[in-house]
Amino acid sequence: MLTEQSAYTNRWRQISPVAKGLVSLFGMVAAFAAGSPRAALLVAIILSLATVLGAGIPPARYLRVATPALFFLLASCLSLLVSLEFNHISTFGVSLHLSESELPRITQVCCRSLACLTALLFLALTTPLTDIISLMRRCKLPETLLDLMTLSYRTLFVLSEAVHETATAQSARLGYATFKLSMRSLGGLVANLAVQVWQRSQALHLSASARGNDGALRFLEPDYPGSHRAILSAVICGILLVVTAVYIP
Repeated sequence: MLTEQSAYTNRWRQISPVAKGLVSLFGMVAAFAAGSPRAALLVAIILSLATVLGAGIPPARYLRVATPALFFLLASCLSLLVSLEFNHISTFGVSLHLSESELPRITQVCCRSLACLTALLFLALTTPLTDIISLMRRCKLPETLLDLMTLSYRTLFVLSEAVHETATAQSARLGYATFKLSMRSLGGLVANLAVQVWQRSQALHLSASARGNDGALRFLEPDYPGSHRAILSAVICGILLVVTAVYIP
């Protein structure tokens, strides 16, 4: 929800999604083209500053959105740093040790992953998903995939509203006053949500059958003034970002 809130309220909301998609694409290219961890970190910093200072995303919200991915990245880095050794006699056949010789390569991979993450966050926090889906449709992605994304996007907000309304009603009846009541209310919430998911999926199936399951699910695309200028600026900035990543030692 924080992602969509940022996407609809940032300063660059009215900029063409093609331009923002190009910046994100060039950011990922720069991340893979970076010849050193320092260059990849510089790409990550530039994209983060563009998102926070340029688009006006609050730093606290940016960190809240990025925290789960950063924890996953940290866990991945630690798993790469530690290796398993089998057939070790003193430890019953298995031992753990640090791969110090692989540390430069692991650092490079992690820094590139961080730069790619900031590039994706730039697009996600500045562009609503409906615009991203329209952009993907222009790129000729399969319509089935886009329809599934559209339905999942809609269902997410419907279920979130159902959870909020049910939890509010339970709280008004002191359903969370004690631990025992909280567990009982939580069970009722999950059961009610499961029934609603089934009912809404049946209604969705009937509505799709009524229209013959023919044609893609589409949105009205808004007009973006000055889109050609924005796309040109995005290409120039993206090329400069790639050049910076390549030539920074």
